[in-house]
Amino acid sequence: MRKFFFILLLIPLLSISQTKNVINSFRVFPKPDKIAEFEKGMAAHAQKYHTGNWKWRVYEIQSGPDANGFHVIEGPLSWDEFDKRGDLSAEHQADWNKNVAPYITSQGTSSYNEFDTALSNVAMTDYADKIIINHIHPKPGMLTALNDLVKRMKKVWQASNESVAVYHTVYSGAPQISQVTRLKAGLKELDASYRKSFPERYNEVYGEGAWTHYLEDYAKIVESRWSELLFVRNDLGSK
Repeated sequence: MRKFFFILLLIPLLSISQTKNVINSFRVFPKPDKIAEFEKGMAAHAQKYHTGNWKWRVYEIQSGPDANGFHVIEGPLSWDEFDKRGDLSAEHQADWNKNVAPYITSQGTSSYNEFDTALSNVAMTDYADKIIINHIHPKPGMLTALNDLVKRMKKVWQASNESVAVYHTVYSGAPQISQVTRLKAGLKELDASYRKSFPERYNEVYGEGAWTHYLEDYAKIVESRWSELLFVRNDLGSK
């Protein structure tokens, strides 16, 4: 009986101690002739209705299939905090419908993602203003193998001081790992003179010829991959 009551006392503590490793993100695409109106409404909405736990971090997508769209992130929070958020207020929704929605062509993907500390070599909130997102989709049954593949890459990132955060897309469509390269030094990190190519660095860490074996495993594990470049827009996010 004592053990039972002790467990009951622990339940609130377990709830409080949930890990804040979850982000929610969505994408919007402004009408080409209404960008100024969209940005004005977006900034005002974020700064009035998205404060505290629900702050927005907004990126403008520079390349890839979603170029010219905006990537909006809430979190990191725990699942319990997302659960207890409740419905958005009528005032909040009315403001969005009046001052933002009329100026967008569509709302794109919306997803939940969990930060993976074991696969990342940078703290979750150690952000950068310019990032590259690599979206990696495993073949059926190969998600665990993809995790192992990324774990190998982590040693290379660490050895060459490359900041990469890794997220798992959860309950939001097909399995996916997102590798977010945080360009701490800006776009100059993309120049060939800044650091050696990844295959060279991989061979330095794992031995000559290791990159060839990596590619063989990659072909067995990965279904598809695509990447995009994003720049932060602090003027559109929460203050």
